[in-house]
Amino acid sequence: MALDPNNKKKIITEYATKKGDTGSPEVQIALLTHKIDKLVGHLKGNPKDNHSRRGLLGMISKRRRLINYLSNKNKDRYKEIVDKLKLSK
Repeated sequence: MALDPNNKKKIITEYATKKGDTGSPEVQIALLTHKIDKLVGHLKGNPKDNHSRRGLLGMISKRRRLINYLSNKNKDRYKEIVDKLKLSK
């Protein structure tokens, strides 16, 4: 479930820490969150799609690792991204 290029650019510009930033943890977490939301919607309509469910679990664990990395590295940036995306810890 790829994001369309326009939506992806919008997310990157919104969560980038500086100009040209595409790889910071904040951007990666935001992109994964939007992919996860899209996939959850798909799985609600297709509950037997186990291949997509496995991909969803991989994305969730990757996002969790990035969030843990950010919380260990910089608590302020961690709190900001969690509040912005309305994630629970």
